[in-house]
Amino acid sequence: MNKTFLGTIAGVALASLAMMANAADYAGKRVLFVDSYHQGYAWSDGITAGVKTGLEGSGVDLKVVRMDTKRNKSDDFKVQAAAKVKAIIDEYKPDVVIAADDNASKYLIKPFYKDAALPFVFCGVNWDASVYGYPYKNVTGMVEVSGVKELVELLSQFAKGSRIGFISEDTLTEHKEVENYKTKLGIDVTPAYATSFKDWKKKFVEMQGQVDILVFGNTAGMTDFDLEEAKAFAIKNSKIPTGAIQKGPMPYAMVGYLKVAEEQGAWAAETALRILGGTSPADIEIVRNKEGQVVINMKIVQAVGVDMPYELLESASEVIE
Repeated sequence: MNKTFLGTIAGVALASLAMMANAADYAGKRVLFVDSYHQGYAWSDGITAGVKTGLEGSGVDLKVVRMDTKRNKSDDFKVQAAAKVKAIIDEYKPDVVIAADDNASKYLIKPFYKDAALPFVFCGVNWDASVYGYPYKNVTGMVEVSGVKELVELLSQFAKGSRIGFISEDTLTEHKEVENYKTKLGIDVTPAYATSFKDWKKKFVEMQGQVDILVFGNTAGMTDFDLEEAKAFAIKNSKIPTGAIQKGPMPYAMVGYLKVAEEQGAWAAETALRILGGTSPADIEIVRNKEGQVVINMKIVQAVGVDMPYELLESASEVIE
């Protein structure tokens, strides 16, 4: 278990201990957790773990529902998934709803619950919450910002130049990610969007000669993506430093500066409890994630042939051998 995750959970555990004396205040209260994606997707699982740990010992009844919109990309599916969640809300009658990632905000909160009586806490909304009209009087949350700037700084010490590439699945979220690198962080990135695993491998090889640093985006929605084959392929074909900002690509990336999903879930749970305790969402500031963890994949380090400083190895949350 990594150091950052331990720190996050330790902080939540202390808060949980402090509130256990008041658990009776929350007894009978209901919190619905809406995951935009699916169980088994590492990011969603991390947020879920943070939510569950954050609510543990509170006396709250927690119900989890998943929209599965990572594997099902059509607008029609997303609209129907949101309608099903709305029906669950009508039946379950939660006191607070926690909604993770963009699609829950776009397809559920914005159309049905803008400035409504039911309070919401969002998390995992990428870069800019104002695209959904936030803030609303009944909504607060944590915006998700990637650590790509820190990642590029880490990788630059091993690179022969300053050209930065990005490769991912071809989705609106990944296009948005690259656009925000450019507009919000001032990082000029050359993107390559793959529509299949075969296409991803082709673009991976092409990028080795076109850029000096390659950042991996998401492939969780690419149904034919083969992780084991990707690992072997990267070991054989990596010639430049590569990096990741999420856990998923780490088996084939050299260095990761990873967002901590548990931070998002833990903050959302703590905020839900504040709302149950009487604080209005309108009085809780929308914040951004702060935590990051360094992960180093020694197999890719050796494949690329870089000399990894001992100090960086010592500071890493995880070293993959």
